[in-house]
Amino acid sequence: MRPALRPGDRLLVRYGGRVRPGRVVLARFADGTLAVKRADRPAATRTGDPGWWLLGDNPAGVDSRHRGPVAEPDVLAVVLGRVWPRPRWGSSR
Repeated sequence: MRPALRPGDRLLVRYGGRVRPGRVVLARFADGTLAVKRADRPAATRTGDPGWWLLGDNPAGVDSRHRGPVAEPDVLAVVLGRVWPRPRWGSSR
């Protein structure tokens, strides 16, 4: 998620928070990898279930362009802000 976030940043998240386009979220990809990505738009999964198209701020990173939409139940939390090393609240660009 560079440049918005860096490895080692500590985040405050709200599990079960409302996902909207533009929000930064914590999600689990199908292989079990946890990732912090930006919700781009609602998108159906391969099985037709509701999901989200997730993009990283770093175009070289791995996201839905490589792994496809993430099922709604696997979008675990909405990021409220970074609390360490320096607080930065809100997840808008």
